[in-house]
This record gives sequence, structure tokens and C-alpha cells, in this order.
Amino acid sequence: ACAMGVSAFAPTAPLRALTTRSVESKVTMMAAKTGAKLKYVNAIPLSDLPKPGSAVGAVVGGLDVCIAVGTDGLIYALGGKAPPTGTPLKDGKVGKNTIKDAQYGTEFNLETGAVEGKWCPGGIGFIVGKLVAPEGVPTYRVKKSGAFIQVEVDVAYKKNYESNYWRGILDAQGKTDGGYY
Repeated sequence: ACAMGVSAFAPTAPLRALTTRSVESKVTMMAAKTGAKLKYVNAIPLSDLPKPGSAVGAVVGGLDVCIAVGTDGLIYALGGKAPPTGTPLKDGKVGKNTIKDAQYGTEFNLETGAVEGKWCPGGIGFIVGKLVAPEGVPTYRVKKSGAFIQVEVDVAYKKNYESNYWRGILDAQGKTDGGYY
């Protein structure tokens, strides 16, 4: 009886061979790259400018930026995340020409962003420094304009980055091209 019940679900006609076809998608959700578009953007009000020897963080044009004031009073703008782990550079100690990462003690040149001195000398940095090659931070032009500190950034950076990342809306099978398996 059990064998009869199972055979009831078996097809009575022979199965035909399955064919597949390739469908070329005409729809794309990829954003086109626009190229660099450098522009001075307000970063912080002058009233929020830190005292000499310290730094503050800001998001400028979608980028995390560190505004540092050297002990000599000069204003610098650098990438906001210190390699190798991405700790906030705004928490570092600012000297005349360098900013010192609070986590591992690496010093970065305020003008060039290059590593100065030893790479990851503090804490467990002696281990991390052997695993990860020395890496600097980006630097940006900075100016005072009216009541603001402005930083020159690529305002198209986020869009260009996402053009390599975003693939678009997925269909029910998790594909973007509408084709079938």
C-alpha cells in the first residue's frame, strides 16, 4: 500500500529535456563614475576650532576628516581614521609637525600624512606592526572662509565608490540580470 501511494506521485509521461536560454539584461543599476570633483566644503565653525596641540573630527562631503591645529597654530586636515585599525585620529596628540595616534603611538606628518618614526610602537602595536605594512593617512587642503573652516574634498568620492559597489535591485532568485539558472 505504501508503494502504491508513492507511485501515485510519479510522472506518467516521460520528462522532456530542459533547455536554458541566456537573457541579456538591458537594465543597469550601476551609477556611472563622474571623476574627481574637488570643492571646498564647510567642515566646522571657527568657534569649534580646537586649541593648538589638539584636533577635532568632522564629516566633510561624506568623508571622515580630522582637523588638527599644530602647536604653532597652523591648521591641517587629514583622514579621520588612523591605520591599521581605523581608530579616530582626532583623539591623537598634535605636535608642531605630527599627530600621534592614541592607540598605537604611530606619528603621522601633518602636511603629507606619511608615517614618521616607528610604525605602531606602543601597546600591542609591536605585534600589529609586524603583520601590517606602514600606511599613511590622506591629507586635504584647508582654509578659513567667513565663519567656517573649509576642507577641499572630492564631493563625488562617495558616488564613485558606490558605483563599484552597488549592483541594483535583486530579483526573487537573488540575481540582478533577470536571467534564469
